[in-house]
Amino acid sequence: MQIEIRDDFDLEKISTSGQCFRVRRFENGTYRFITGDQVLYIRKTEQDQFMVSCNEEDWKNIWSTYFDLGRSYKEIYDTEYNKHPFVREAMDYGRGLRILRQQVWEMLVTFIISQRKSIPAIAKSVEMLAAKYGHQIFTEYETIFSFPSPQEMVSVSADDLAECSLGYRTDYVLDAIHRVSSGNLDLITISTYSDRELLEKLQTVHGVGKKVANCVALFGYGRMGCVPVDVWILRAIENECKGIDPFHLFGENAGIIQQYVFYYEKNHPKK
Repeated sequence: MQIEIRDDFDLEKISTSGQCFRVRRFENGTYRFITGDQVLYIRKTEQDQFMVSCNEEDWKNIWSTYFDLGRSYKEIYDTEYNKHPFVREAMDYGRGLRILRQQVWEMLVTFIISQRKSIPAIAKSVEMLAAKYGHQIFTEYETIFSFPSPQEMVSVSADDLAECSLGYRTDYVLDAIHRVSSGNLDLITISTYSDRELLEKLQTVHGVGKKVANCVALFGYGRMGCVPVDVWILRAIENECKGIDPFHLFGENAGIIQQYVFYYEKNHPKK
C-alpha cells in the first residue's frame, strides 16, 4: 500500500537514533520495524510517498501511533527553533527524527540493558532475548521473534538470562520480570500517573535510575516532556551549552529536543 507522510520523517535517522534496537535496513532501502506481534516493512518511493506492507486499517490504528504521526514535527521545529543556538544546529542536523511510541515492557527491559552498553551490544542482547524467550512471527520476507512478554519470561533464572550477555544487568531484568508478572508493577495503571509519579514508580525496579525511567516514559509512554540524560546529553550540555542545561526552555517538547541533541552529539562529525 502506498501512503503519504507530509511531515518531518526520515527513516534512516529514526532507525539510528538510539531509541529502537530491532530495526533492520535492507539493501533496497526498505526498513523493518517491530512492535508487539506486528511487523512493518516500509520504503520511501518519492517525496512524501512510502510503500508499506500493512493494510490501511493497521496503518491507521497501529503504525500512525507508533510513528507519532498525530503530532506535527514541522510545527515543533518552527516553534522551538530559535530558543537556543546549539539546539537550533542540532535540530537542523536531526530534522526528520520522530519519537517512536514503543511497547512499554520492551522499553523497560531494553533500557535496563542499555546501561554502559554500546548500541550494537544492546541490539545483540535484545535479539538474544527475543530468540530465546519470544515466539515466532512469520512474514512474507522472514521469520522473526517477538520481544518476550513478562509471562513468557516468568520462569527464567538468572543463569538463563546471563546467557544473553546481560552481565550485571541480569538481576535488574529479573527484578523487572518478577515485579511486572506478579502485578506489583502494573504498567497499564501507572500510565495514568503524572510524569513525576510515573518516574518515581518506574524507579522502584532494581537498577532503574532517572535516565532509564525517563527513557521508558519518553519512548514507551509518550511523555514528551521527559528528558533522558546520558553521557551524550551530559557531553552536549558541558561542551556545547557551556554547562547550562537548555531543556527547560522547551517545556512539553523537551524530550523531542533531547532526541535531536542526542543524535547530533553522537553522529555529527567533530571539528
